[in-house]
Amino acid sequence: MKGRVLKSTGSFYKVFVDDKILDLKLGGRLRLEELKHTNPVSVGDEVEISEEGLIIDILPRKNYLIRKSTNLSKQTHIVASNIDQLWIVATLKNPRTSTGFINRILVTAEAYAIPAGILFNKKDLLQDDDLEDAQYLADVFSSLGYPTYLISSFDEKDIAFVRKQLKDKTSLFTGHSGVGKSSLLNALDASLKLRTGEISKKFNKGKHTTTFAEMHRLSFGGYVIDTPGIKEFGLVNMDKTEICSYFPEILKIKSQCRFNNCLHINEPGCAVIEAVEKGDIAGFRYLDYVNMVESNEE
Repeated sequence: MKGRVLKSTGSFYKVFVDDKILDLKLGGRLRLEELKHTNPVSVGDEVEISEEGLIIDILPRKNYLIRKSTNLSKQTHIVASNIDQLWIVATLKNPRTSTGFINRILVTAEAYAIPAGILFNKKDLLQDDDLEDAQYLADVFSSLGYPTYLISSFDEKDIAFVRKQLKDKTSLFTGHSGVGKSSLLNALDASLKLRTGEISKKFNKGKHTTTFAEMHRLSFGGYVIDTPGIKEFGLVNMDKTEICSYFPEILKIKSQCRFNNCLHINEPGCAVIEAVEKGDIAGFRYLDYVNMVESNEE
């Protein structure tokens, strides 16, 4: 039999098989196999199941989203696999999502061939200046090929629009705790009934309500993967010289640099630095790129 993994809780896996959801364990080979990931089987995986009801093999993955694991004994954690599109749910207020966080996820999505977009949620909380900032960010990201929208979970037109983006696709939602992922998903499909949390008044940050990544079937067609709130997103197995290739605006002009091995930090004759100075490359994107290269060196 074959099935698709909806949820992993460490010991058991919820697997969708022939219109049924089964609780299954891993077979011996998968359980004992030395892997560099914390999770041998991830949400979204298509798996083979034995007659005894054990997961015995993982079918080839189309793609997957990976990050540094918080568990120091292993190197990486696969967030989810076989994704048609990734949506970063971000907010400019309550809490604020940094552009560095957004850009690290976008870089990883580029590296693993996952189409990505951004939903700036809670637009109803934004005043004039905040709206201008949000629109500026949306314009920059959209110009780079990342669909970016300002939305509110309370605006039915916005919800109807997002439904169209999700219909008949496998979509991954990720972002900080408190940006409203679960509330947004509940507005998109009331049958999900996901737990929602409050914002911590002391730290102005969200409280975790999703503890494991989980895939849900959408009543209007398709699947959505809801992930736990992520504080930081670490790049994995990425050499400092390749990071620039995952910034579309840098990739486009890096061949114009004087030196082939230009890192676009302080080298003479750098076309990228010149484009930043001219305003052709957004300053915040360039600064986030530099931070990634420097933190990668550390």
